[in-house]
Amino acid sequence: MNETVNPKTLLVSDKPLTLAIMAMGGQGGGVLSDWIVGLAEAQGWMAQSTSVPGVAQRTGATIYYIEMLPARGGVSPIFSLMPTPGDVDVVLASELMEAGRSVLRGLVTPDRTTLIASTHRSFAVGEKEKPGDGIGDPTVVVGATDFAAKRTIAFDMETLATKNGSVISASMFGALAGAGVLPFAKEAFEATIRGGGKGVEPSLRAFNASFERAQSKPRDEVSATPVKRYDALPESAAHPDLDRLVHRLRAEFPEVAWPLLFAGIKKLTDFQDAAYAGEYLDRVGKLYALDRTHGGEAKDFAFTVQSAKYVAVAMAYDDVIRVADLKTRGSRFNRVAKEVGVKDGQILYMTEYMHPRMEEICGMMPNGLGRWIESRPSLFAWLDRRINKGRRVQTGTLFWFLTLYSIAGLRRIRRGTLRHAQEIEHREAWLSAAVAQLARNYDLAVEVINNRRLVKGYSDTHARGLSKFDRVMSALPLLQDRADGAAWMKRLRQAALLDESGIALDGALKTVATL
Repeated sequence: MNETVNPKTLLVSDKPLTLAIMAMGGQGGGVLSDWIVGLAEAQGWMAQSTSVPGVAQRTGATIYYIEMLPARGGVSPIFSLMPTPGDVDVVLASELMEAGRSVLRGLVTPDRTTLIASTHRSFAVGEKEKPGDGIGDPTVVVGATDFAAKRTIAFDMETLATKNGSVISASMFGALAGAGVLPFAKEAFEATIRGGGKGVEPSLRAFNASFERAQSKPRDEVSATPVKRYDALPESAAHPDLDRLVHRLRAEFPEVAWPLLFAGIKKLTDFQDAAYAGEYLDRVGKLYALDRTHGGEAKDFAFTVQSAKYVAVAMAYDDVIRVADLKTRGSRFNRVAKEVGVKDGQILYMTEYMHPRMEEICGMMPNGLGRWIESRPSLFAWLDRRINKGRRVQTGTLFWFLTLYSIAGLRRIRRGTLRHAQEIEHREAWLSAAVAQLARNYDLAVEVINNRRLVKGYSDTHARGLSKFDRVMSALPLLQDRADGAAWMKRLRQAALLDESGIALDGALKTVATL
């Protein structure tokens, strides 16, 4: 005999348990969603998951949404397909700024939501594309979540997962279990992981570590983006050539400049050789002598300190030789293999996108030949049409590895190339402009040194940075006789770093022109 069900008995006021997962590509958000649904169903609950994909790896995270209810006599409820602001019980965010986005979307509410978030950072496209420091302030997100969430569990789940040989989805599952927001025992969570059949042991290790962390210390202290700290000057650099440079550095320069000078000689020895690092100390030494002459001691030798930083940056410019060197280093292959989790017996190929221009090719040539080609526009354009095209290069293949390795070997003749000659000319013009200001406006001279920050990168990026540098420096004649000239030069540089197109700089230059 068939049993009939009165529809009125299905009109209940029970609200489902709701969870929203904010995860980026490659972080296992789909696996985490499947685990939660599998866990609920194994415990006799009914559950449904949906997902709305983001735009790309880091321009937008995928939102996985789960609703679950205890089983009701075999009758299936109608679940929602999307989270509703104010109606989400648990939000799991795979990265700190994704936690902030969930707050902005209204998914996190103080009367209901438990927020579980990893405090590590995976920088967004909007942060990376700014010429200057576009990194968002994590303390703002932490402050917002403290206000917006009923309860917050936040620690570095990415690092914890990596230490245990797993991915962040496993540690987020452990934090969810440790939070006690789902009515299921820890053993049920572990059984769900075992049921997956893949990577069980690493996932369980990450799960248990995160479970314990969520219960013992559910919150990490999150501070603003730290300022880069440089290594203190050691007694020995463990290399005879570097030791000689360190001895020079200690004997000839003020202590306040030692950390930056030591970083500079390490960078330039890696870029070229110890002799090149010695040339760096020679050049900064001349600037230090001028600094002392013009009262730099009263300013803690700010001119020398900033010169130590940016002369090293200028001398370690990014050319084709440098790029080829970095892309063929064994340490890079090992780092990438570790990041993507290559297992024994697996083969890893990296595909690089390269778009050389004729300018870069001429830059590798001997100075005279490169200038000869650049002085003939028709020949230059004919060659550029054949060179200037994008290429996808697999650096793990024998042909392309040997090609790039051979280009990297050209560092032996770098000092005779056109690019090196051009860099010397630009460097000396810049330093001359700074030195010319020392006697009349010390602070402005320091800001002129700091302007070298605008020049960075390779190919088109370098060309854009060089253009901004020239435009900022064009205001120097207008500012050199003003008491507030240094402050205005700093504002111009900050404007240049705000956006790639230079709109902010255009406005700042117009303002300076009216002073």
